[in-house]
Amino acid sequence: MPANDPEIDHLQASLSISRVICTMLVQRNIRNFQEAKTYFRPSLQQLHSPWLMKDMDKAVDRLLKAFETKEKILVFGDYDVDGTTAVASMYHFLCNAYTPTQLDYYIPHRYREGYGVSKAGIDFAHANGFSLLISLDCGIKSIDLVTYAKELGIDFIICDHHLPDEVLPPAIAILNPKQKDCSYPFKELCGCGVGYKLICALAEKLQLDPILPTQYLDLVATAIAADIVPITDENRVLAFLGLQKINTEPLPGIKALITLGAIKKALTISTVVFVIAPRINAAGRMDDARKAVQLFIEPDYNRAYEYAEMLHHDNADRKEADTNITEQALEMLNSQENIHELKSSVLYREDWHKGVVGIVASRLMEHYYRPTVVLTKNADQATGSARSVAGFNLYDAIYACRQYLTAYGGHFAAAGLSMPTHNIEPFRKKFEEVVSETIEAHMLVPEIIIDAEIEFTDIKQSLFNIIHQMEPFGPGNMRPTFIARRVKDTGYSKILKEQHIRFIVTQNNLVLNGIGFNMAHKFHLLKNEIDIVFTLDENEWNGNKTLQLKVIDVRASS
Repeated sequence: MPANDPEIDHLQASLSISRVICTMLVQRNIRNFQEAKTYFRPSLQQLHSPWLMKDMDKAVDRLLKAFETKEKILVFGDYDVDGTTAVASMYHFLCNAYTPTQLDYYIPHRYREGYGVSKAGIDFAHANGFSLLISLDCGIKSIDLVTYAKELGIDFIICDHHLPDEVLPPAIAILNPKQKDCSYPFKELCGCGVGYKLICALAEKLQLDPILPTQYLDLVATAIAADIVPITDENRVLAFLGLQKINTEPLPGIKALITLGAIKKALTISTVVFVIAPRINAAGRMDDARKAVQLFIEPDYNRAYEYAEMLHHDNADRKEADTNITEQALEMLNSQENIHELKSSVLYREDWHKGVVGIVASRLMEHYYRPTVVLTKNADQATGSARSVAGFNLYDAIYACRQYLTAYGGHFAAAGLSMPTHNIEPFRKKFEEVVSETIEAHMLVPEIIIDAEIEFTDIKQSLFNIIHQMEPFGPGNMRPTFIARRVKDTGYSKILKEQHIRFIVTQNNLVLNGIGFNMAHKFHLLKNEIDIVFTLDENEWNGNKTLQLKVIDVRASS
């Protein structure tokens, strides 16, 4: 902790809270009382006006025209959490604001149609008389398909958050804050978030109760968590209020997922990411994602529970496929002679399940920390997912290999791609070449960002209470991580299930308990003084709550 930092001194004087907390707030660019108040007390009033987004007026006007002339509207979205939550909230809202018989929704099948706007979806719209299509979480790169729809007399409103190219599709309106000429103040909304802004604008134009759109905040928060967008600015407000709704009056479908996940405590972003999101994603990964939308729009809890059970079973199948494929992929990697010289991993096997290759890519990065592409066969193409290390722009690297690809898209840290199977080897060589030339050495070593150095004497319930108020945590607002130096084992620490360590350690005559998952291989370090990196957690046992350390790493003290 800086001994003499004027910004920390000023903040501590105005807030009258511990220097540890003030240090972490300054690191989060919070430097005065008003900024701290905004940070600790998120509210609807902090949200930006939807009308600041480019084309919002065009999108609303086109929808109002469709209402007046009783046109048929198709709500179209991707098969992941962001897409299905966006479709569910938009479809449900339009059902209340419009005539339900004139509405339908469409989720492309992951394997038959692939990611994003599909020709099959447009043909479905044309065959069934839909003249307006709202695409959510996709469409920004679908120039040819939107042109094709226009030729068939179908207008497009695109709500997307992926990076646009220089040339845009010929849509009636494009809502995407990442457009170069869009003056919307916050650029990092997820797809469901962009759709939510359209709902807010429509509600305002139709003079509906301004509270009405908030019924979808649990879906927006679920999308924010699953899509791993920064939890700063507007996303922080939406996530905070959405989690409040999840924990007090969730949609029947969300409530059913919570029940099936056996979650007893209040949900956090982390719980949504690891318990709720995988079950929603599993629908599209293993079968048909339409049932995820059906889950969200179903008003009856018992019926919603049936849909949730389907997703639960899909998720069990997904877990089994994920485990088996990860083992096979690790065997392939470990058999490569030059494995430790490579800066990237590109793996292909034609019988791998397409629905889990993205998860497998993430798993492989836990073993070999470098940009990773995992491919499987789909029809006559190799198709799959890529994941990146912190700080490395994966999308740019894939773009540099576009000569070998038939389709690609994604973000800084994650992407999807397809190529003819005969291009796999040339792509592998080119990708390795691009990564080797552009990645910095330090990016290939996972790093732990430490917020502050503290003593055990600093660890009090009051500190934990303020940390709890800093939630929701996620990218841009991570859970505070601390380091304590020259800590000693009491002699009572032990290995659990041959994998984990139950820490009982002391510093300055204070004893604290902790848990370190998958750290048994470091148990020998406890013979001497250690430095430990940890987050603070609360452990509840028989109704008693105590603070404990969630240990991330240990090393011998220097």
